[in-house]
Amino acid sequence: MPRTTYFVQECPTCGRNLQVRVEYLGRRVVCQHCSSRFEACEPSSRGSKCDASASDIMKRAEVLLQSAAASGIGLPKDQ
Repeated sequence: MPRTTYFVQECPTCGRNLQVRVEYLGRRVVCQHCSSRFEACEPSSRGSKCDASASDIMKRAEVLLQSAAASGIGLPKDQ
């Protein structure tokens, strides 16, 4: 039975280390912790085109903040 090979990649949004199958290299994947979408890339190629741009991270942060505000997360209990 063939074994699946994984590599570790940090989520550019939440910073958690994820195990990604090598079959997904070059494809867009989803972080199972924060649902961020990013391109799976070789560990040696990080720091090049593979890193999320600052505007992508800011857009994701804005979505997360709006979601938290809509659900009341982070508000004082008396509000």
